[in-house]
Amino acid sequence: MSKKIDWAAFDLEWYKKRYQRVLSFFNLVEDEAVRDFYDQKGAALKHSPNPFFDEAWYLMRYPAVQDLIAAGEFKTGFDHYQRVGFWAHNPHWLFDEDYYRRTFLDFSREKLEESGIRNGYDHYLNQGSRLLCPSSMFFDPSFFLQEVPDFSFDTEEGPYVTLLRSMPDRSLYSKRLSWYFDPEWYVENYPEVQTDGPLWYGPLHHYLANSEPENYDPNAYFSEKFYAQAYEDVAGAVKHGAFRNCYEHFVKCGQYELRQPAVDVKLRAYADNPKVKSEVAAQTYPSFFVHYMAHGGIVEETGYTPEEIEFISKNVYQSMCRVRLPLLLRANLSFAYEKPDLSVIMVVHNNFAMTMTALGSLRQNYTGQIQVILVDSGSSDEVRHIENYVQGLDVIRTLGNVGFLAGCNEALEFVKADYTLYLNNDLELMPHAIEAALARFAKEPQTGAVGAKLVRTNGLLQEAGCSVWRDGSVSGYLRDQLPDVPEANYVRSVDFCSGAFLLVQTKLLKDLSGFDPDYAPAYFEETDLCVRINQLGLDVVYDPAVVVLHYEYGTSGTLESNQMMLRNQQKFIEKNRSYLENRPVRQANQVLHARSAYPATKRVLVIEDFLPFRHLGSGFTRSNDIITAMVNCLGCHVTVYPVFRPMGVIEDTYTGFPDRAEVMWNKGMEDLAGFLKSRPGYYDVIWMARTHNAERLAPILSECSGALAGCSVVLDTEAVAAGRELQKWALRGEQPQHTLEEMLQKEFRAAGVARKFVAVNERDAATLRRLGMEDVSVLGHLQQAHTAAPGYDARKDILFVGAVHDKDSPNLDSLIWFANEVLPLLDGKLPDAVKFRVCGFVNPEIDLKKLLPHPRVDVVGRVDSVTPYYDSHRVFVAPTRFAGGIPYKLHEAAAHGVPIVASSILCDQVGWQSGQDLMAAETGRAAAFADAILRLYQDKDLWEMVQQNELRRIAQENQPEAYIKTIQHILAAPKGSAWHSC
Repeated sequence: MSKKIDWAAFDLEWYKKRYQRVLSFFNLVEDEAVRDFYDQKGAALKHSPNPFFDEAWYLMRYPAVQDLIAAGEFKTGFDHYQRVGFWAHNPHWLFDEDYYRRTFLDFSREKLEESGIRNGYDHYLNQGSRLLCPSSMFFDPSFFLQEVPDFSFDTEEGPYVTLLRSMPDRSLYSKRLSWYFDPEWYVENYPEVQTDGPLWYGPLHHYLANSEPENYDPNAYFSEKFYAQAYEDVAGAVKHGAFRNCYEHFVKCGQYELRQPAVDVKLRAYADNPKVKSEVAAQTYPSFFVHYMAHGGIVEETGYTPEEIEFISKNVYQSMCRVRLPLLLRANLSFAYEKPDLSVIMVVHNNFAMTMTALGSLRQNYTGQIQVILVDSGSSDEVRHIENYVQGLDVIRTLGNVGFLAGCNEALEFVKADYTLYLNNDLELMPHAIEAALARFAKEPQTGAVGAKLVRTNGLLQEAGCSVWRDGSVSGYLRDQLPDVPEANYVRSVDFCSGAFLLVQTKLLKDLSGFDPDYAPAYFEETDLCVRINQLGLDVVYDPAVVVLHYEYGTSGTLESNQMMLRNQQKFIEKNRSYLENRPVRQANQVLHARSAYPATKRVLVIEDFLPFRHLGSGFTRSNDIITAMVNCLGCHVTVYPVFRPMGVIEDTYTGFPDRAEVMWNKGMEDLAGFLKSRPGYYDVIWMARTHNAERLAPILSECSGALAGCSVVLDTEAVAAGRELQKWALRGEQPQHTLEEMLQKEFRAAGVARKFVAVNERDAATLRRLGMEDVSVLGHLQQAHTAAPGYDARKDILFVGAVHDKDSPNLDSLIWFANEVLPLLDGKLPDAVKFRVCGFVNPEIDLKKLLPHPRVDVVGRVDSVTPYYDSHRVFVAPTRFAGGIPYKLHEAAAHGVPIVASSILCDQVGWQSGQDLMAAETGRAAAFADAILRLYQDKDLWEMVQQNELRRIAQENQPEAYIKTIQHILAAPKGSAWHSC
């Protein structure tokens, strides 16, 4: 039986070999002298006592241990590890105690100790190593032996033990020891590793033992900078020492959560590939990330060309139509109607199974009354008897195949509904398509026609609206792109949409006499119709909520289609020369301009920390209001761009903003330079939210100055932060490290990137002007007074609305103070049934229920609508102890007619009168706050006066007309040059 390996023992022979030069210098040969030297000097020189414990690395990895040594509690890092660190700390950079125990030793500490095993390292050195178990993510013996097949190791000890005893052999440590670190890539990208060679065993040692772990990437597939920016939770954990760097989090947690490790490594999408899934499930690769690295992110293709793949997908679609046919024949489809909501015109020539699939999809998609006018254009298959299978159809039969255009025009005479839908028979409707298309007319009365997002059977876009070019040619926007790209998912007024799905006002359609017969039998007829609608001043709208799976060319051969297109294009040019004169020249850099039929009043790029959903609070609600006003009231084209990239499509990405806003959910600050350069000269205004983003974005805007010609930059400060920071210092009873002026200078040191500035109130505006900013506007909050708000008797309970993003949040501070200091003062004075309800987004890492232990507290969290809560609560509280700007929640509560008790700093910010417009209590005085709540809650006359006054304040100070006019003024071209680089 092999001798037990003891990580706690001093290995004399190894020590003599490892530190031979130092021992020779002191002329130390005798064993006892060597031992004494280690105890008296070697340990202080960060010498390791054996090959299994790295003293220098241990002290670097756990800096708190150095403090304990300095305080005299431990002699060395090894002493600390032996006595207390062995369970939670790692002894060597190639071993991970937590990883090994979780992976191979699923036993409690007591169970291990019963077996005579002190920790995972004890087990690994004596068993795991010889069983070829990985010691960490960075050393996999099986992988290592494939890289170094001639490595000779003691089978009783295993590769890990043998490797650590190897004095160290730098040729071995330069090899790849696991999937997770690429030494060749590392040396190529960080050549200083070679220069500093004597300090390191090899590239991996440098990566795991250098003093700046966040400055180095381990391989081509992970970016520390990107990961920290994309995942603030991880960056915070690294900052507080929970992980050495972001990669440590990723290899331990993030890769299994399918977090994105680098800009161009879309791990979640990669993991959806069936081939990848099966290989990872079969444990051929330990994770999706390892599979990605092993294949360079490329899944082996079948060898088919894109054309062949689409041909196969079309055949599969036809096969599925045949599979569905028996079910549809037994389904008793019915389109019987009395007063139809819409009329559908479908021209059909053969292909019975596909036609039945289209009709089945139509019936399932919309349950209201539909008139279906089916034009049987000379069919020779079972379409001739389609009335036997589908009830309520209005069937028109023609002599021979008259084609799409003639068939549609003949059917138009029989249309009975207010809206007419041209619908191909080679498609399927995705859920709610008809409902969404009809809703567009109600939402935007200037709409003449609505078209769909057409997706081909291969899963790629056919079009997201279509463009007409000056030379009369046409193109489908984003053809061959994925349907979920942001550019395809916002509403636009376009030149035209395909007649495969085109919903038109019937009166308008009849006034225009339908399609121009000169384009018979097909192609360019819908282009010409839409252009004529546009010329009448009505919109042809592309609506991404209307999604259609389109077989494409299902009723005509490709060659025939192309011939008809070429012939009719010339007719289109001759008939629409005046329209074509105003369209862009067909060039790659004009695609963005051509995707919309009309130029926007302004094209604005709004950059915020995160996508500004209303439920996030903390100024994001205000940003959302600004975007909404720009789009809905001023006709701007707005692109919403987050500094911190969202990970995947958030469920309310498209419902959280105006549907005509372009929301870049798939980008972040690291993509911004490339994004701006891909859109040269496109934006009129960059609206930069929050002062701290000026410093982040200034270098990027400077780099992209050529693409920003003619573009002005607006810095919306949202709130001046310096005063809030001073309030926080005062609350802690600590002396500020800087003066207010110094903090202001630091806060606005990058403000020179902008020429226009926005403050949330006059006080902040005065500060900006004092700092030398000239063009400063004040833009507060948009609110409308709810004059029909419920009265005193219809309400009860106390309400707080606000988001809690982190532990440093002003809202969290105020809630904890209120629960601990104020609520106890209300006990015995308010009925026990009166609740304190907390609504708003809460970071999942923060447990408010534990932090707010008072029995009155009811934490609701994020709600879809705050209005029911405002309408049912009697008093709104805002106990904020430090804040900047103007709290949105005060204006929102006042607009809903909920009388407010607020801290005095908030009262000062809004400039309202305490005792009249709200009840103010001196900031931080619990007794005064409790007294104000009691007075307002119990005194009906006082309550009604405050409600009336606050509603009057909102009506006077938050008028939508003035708010919109201010935004319009800010967006106007600034004086002097358009863009200024700091």
